[in-house]
Amino acid sequence: MNGGKKIGTISADNSTGKMSSPPKPTTIPHIVKEEVIASGKWLKLEKTTYVDPVGNTRTWETTKRTTRQANAADGVGIIALLKRTLHKDCVVMVKQFRPPMGCCTLEFPAGLIDEGESAEIAALRELKEETGYKGEVVGVTPVTCLDPGLSNCTTQIVMVNINGDDLENTNPTQQLGKLEFVEVLLLPLDEFQREIDDLMKKEKIVVDSKVYIYGMGMSQAFFKPNELRVLKQ
Repeated sequence: MNGGKKIGTISADNSTGKMSSPPKPTTIPHIVKEEVIASGKWLKLEKTTYVDPVGNTRTWETTKRTTRQANAADGVGIIALLKRTLHKDCVVMVKQFRPPMGCCTLEFPAGLIDEGESAEIAALRELKEETGYKGEVVGVTPVTCLDPGLSNCTTQIVMVNINGDDLENTNPTQQLGKLEFVEVLLLPLDEFQREIDDLMKKEKIVVDSKVYIYGMGMSQAFFKPNELRVLKQ
């Protein structure tokens, strides 16, 4: 675990075999200082000094984006639903090679929020660039974290409906940069998790955790709605 000894869990006393209680919090955890260790074009690594709940001063290695805009999430993820007459509703997905993973990944379309953009505007721009589709925003989540044990990166998930019968969406054209390589996949909503599982068996691909959790939720909603009440509301 980053940051040393873990605080706040019940552990066993090796001498007696009994469970011991965690230390009681005595202070509000807070950041003392942040020092840049290394910095690149897109990311930087910092040493974060902080005080933990029992008053100990500790350090943590933290990654941050250098592109963050004031009062905004770092980026957006887009759950885009393609709706066409006489077709199943499909989720628009993207497949691309990710160097940190060393293989291709299956993700929702996504991207960084540019200066002056709202999450909604950024989502529609990124959707058009990566997939060629033009859609309508139907929902936006609050700002959420991505990997809080590693980074302070944040995102907003934007829900978009795409009218596949519109002429502009019948033959979508991506607007990618010269060094961007993105493959668009359409996965039926009612078979979403099964399609993902089949893809993972056929190819060396890693699925974004947000995508797989969404698939699990859709599977519950379609086939076992009584077991996941929140999706019935």
